[in-house]
Order: sequence, then C-alpha cells, then structure tokens
Amino acid sequence: MQKLSGTVDQSVRVSWRDALLIYFHRRVIAMAFLGFAAGLPFLLVFSTLTAWLRDEAVSRSAIGFFAWVGITYSIKVLWAPVVDRLPLPLLTRALGQRRGWMLAAQAGIACGLLLMAAVGPDNLWVLSACALLVAFSSATQDVAVDAYRIEAVIDEYQGAMSATYIFGYRVALLAAGAGCLFVADFVNWTVAYQVMAALMAIGMITVLVIDEPDREAYGFHRDTELALLKGHKQPRPLVVWFVGAVVSPFVDFFSRHGTFAVVILLFIAVFRLSDIAMGIMANPFYLDMGYTLSQIASVAKVFGFFMTIAGSALCGILVVKWGIYRPLLIGAIAVAGTNLLFAALSLLPPETGYLAVVISADNVSGGFAATAFVAYLSSLTNRAYTATQYALFSSLMTLPGKFVSGFSGLVVDGYGYLPFFVVAALIGLPAIILVIVLMRRVARVPPGS
Repeated sequence: MQKLSGTVDQSVRVSWRDALLIYFHRRVIAMAFLGFAAGLPFLLVFSTLTAWLRDEAVSRSAIGFFAWVGITYSIKVLWAPVVDRLPLPLLTRALGQRRGWMLAAQAGIACGLLLMAAVGPDNLWVLSACALLVAFSSATQDVAVDAYRIEAVIDEYQGAMSATYIFGYRVALLAAGAGCLFVADFVNWTVAYQVMAALMAIGMITVLVIDEPDREAYGFHRDTELALLKGHKQPRPLVVWFVGAVVSPFVDFFSRHGTFAVVILLFIAVFRLSDIAMGIMANPFYLDMGYTLSQIASVAKVFGFFMTIAGSALCGILVVKWGIYRPLLIGAIAVAGTNLLFAALSLLPPETGYLAVVISADNVSGGFAATAFVAYLSSLTNRAYTATQYALFSSLMTLPGKFVSGFSGLVVDGYGYLPFFVVAALIGLPAIILVIVLMRRVARVPPGS
C-alpha cells in the first residue's frame, strides 16, 4: 500500500486490493472514533433536547428558541483561526496543536452535558447556557478534527478518511437519538445525558492514542504571510498573528487559484443545493403519502443508515482508485437523479418496497456524494491554514442550501410534491456542470502548477 503522508506518484496504478486495504490503516480507523465524538453532541442540543423539554411540559414557544443554539455550527469560521494557530497552555506542548484542541473541546462537551443533566428544564436560562457550551465546544471540535483529518493523510486518501468519519458520525447520531431516548424512557433524562457525557471518553481516548500529524512533512511554508508583512520593519505581535491567522488563509486561497477561485466557491455553494432543498421535506412527504411512522423509522432511518455507510465506503475506495473528480461527478449526478425517483414515488401507492428502493438510492447517492465532496474540499486547503480554510468551505457549502430550503414548503403547498422534486433535481444541474468545468480545468492546469 502507498504511504498516507507526503506525495503520491499519480502514474502508479492503484490496485483494487490496495484501494480496499486503506480502510485498515490506523489513522483511517481512528477517524471512525473521532467521527463518533463529533456526531454525539449534535442531536443532544437539537432534536433529543427538544424531546426532553417537551416531555417536561415546556412550551413549544420556549422550545423553539433553543434552535438558536445551532447557529454556533454555522459561524465556527469566526474562531477557526484561533484553533488553527493559538497554542493551548500545557495541552499543545503535550499533544500538539490539533490533538490539544480536540481534547479541550471534548472536555467542554462532556462538562456541558453533565451540567445539562444537573440543571434540567427547571431553569431554562441556565440550561440554554449549558447547551450553548456544548454546541460551541462541538463546533470547535469539528474545526480541529477536520484539520487533523486533512493533515493526517494525502488527498488521495481523504475519501477513505471521510467515509470512516461519516460512519462514526452516523453511529453517534443513533446513540444520541434512539439510544438516549431509550435510556430516558427506562431510567430518566438526567441519567441519559450523564451516559452521553461518559461516551465522550471514546473521543478522548482516541485523541490520546493517535499521533499528531507532521505538518512540516508536506513542505508548506507561509510565504503569503511574509509577503503581506513585507515593509513592516517591526510589526506588533498582534498584527503578525492577525495577518497569519485571519488574513493569510483567504489571500492564500485566491492567490493560488486566481480568478478561478470564484468558480470554485460558486461550486462549493451549489453542490449540496439539490440535497438540502429536498431534505427538509422528506419526512412530511413520507407522512403525506400515507407511510406509517414505523415504516419511516425502519426504512428511512435504520435501513437508510446502512445504505449511507455503503455509499460512503464505495466512494472512499473509488477516490483512491480514480482520484477525486470522477467520483465527484458521479455523486453530483446521483444526488440530482434520486430526486426524480422521489417524484416517481409521489405517483405510487404507499408500499414499503417502493419506499425501500427510493431510500436505498437516495442514501447511497447521498453518502457517496458527501464523501467525494469532503475529499474535494480537503484537497483545496493549504496545510498552513487548514482549519480556517476548511471551516470557510464547510460553512459556505450549507448556507445557500439552508436558505433555499426555506422556500420548499411554499413550493409543495403551491404546486405539490411532483413539481417540487423535479425542481429539486433541476437545482442539481449547476453542480454537475461545474464539476465538468473543474475537471477540464485540472486537465489543462494540473494541481501544483
């Protein structure tokens, strides 16, 4: 098998066996446990928390305000430069920049969950502050984990890292969703959140046993910072830090890609439009079509979980075998195409077999496309500014989709599900076209030239 760090000779043909064996590498396996740690807190400050609040007879109006906690995940780019550059006392020296921040964030999540368990819905203001601590720490962990994942291996293996990360993340969603509800039902909510806090030990142990990535092995230098500071004889330390941590990541990206950077950012913004636009209407669609809650739970949630993992694993292998762009094109086409399957499903009677076929295709394509896209975003980053640049990309990839999805209900109410899913499929066309543009660009101008 080829090495996971440094550079790889693109002329060497990778066998299917070597592509598959990537999943047995230590760092790739570790990403599953880091993915679990990243996914565990997400539902605990969203749907699981709202279930707890409603179970304690908290008003729907008050529950709605807790949705604002989620804004933390969308603005993590604001403090990503701090995670990228600022060393933590003791932790950075002992563990390194990435592992130190991961462990600190995981400790914050565990403490926040324990505080939520102790406070409960009796004091909503304090509970909301504890939930904000969990969300902030979770978003910070995301920044550090993304940076570690990108720096730990070369671009060709980012698909495998993404696939195992998604697997761990999905398992965590089951634990924080169904698992937490079961514990709360059989014992109580306090114990349920205490158990979830204890599960964060999985991430902490993983951080302690993995190695800090060797960033210098890639040969990345901060020439951008030196150029920006040229002419300043003795710049103040704060100015040096701000230029290096905040300004340079953005200048570096545009200097490397020139005016084509606008096309890349446009592609990032539209790639998930089709997926996110239809996603918010999925459960209402199933119910309106006559499917029962048990059918939705068994097929859409449980069966769909395994299909997503299958799509992710397949893409991880193909990224090693073919590179990033061909799987990226396949994913873009598949995501848009599966919306047409939902359009066809809207014309059929509510039978489990039909639902299983459509859910299978949707989740396989979704897992495939997400893995390819994460691998692509990872390849865009300069290891000198990993955390900040990737946080920018990950924020940009969801914001347009969230905005567009807000109008999905209006389309369904005005025209019905069939036109809605057709429109959702058409929204995916710009992503397909832009992937082809990117592929032609790479063919003309190879990376690194």
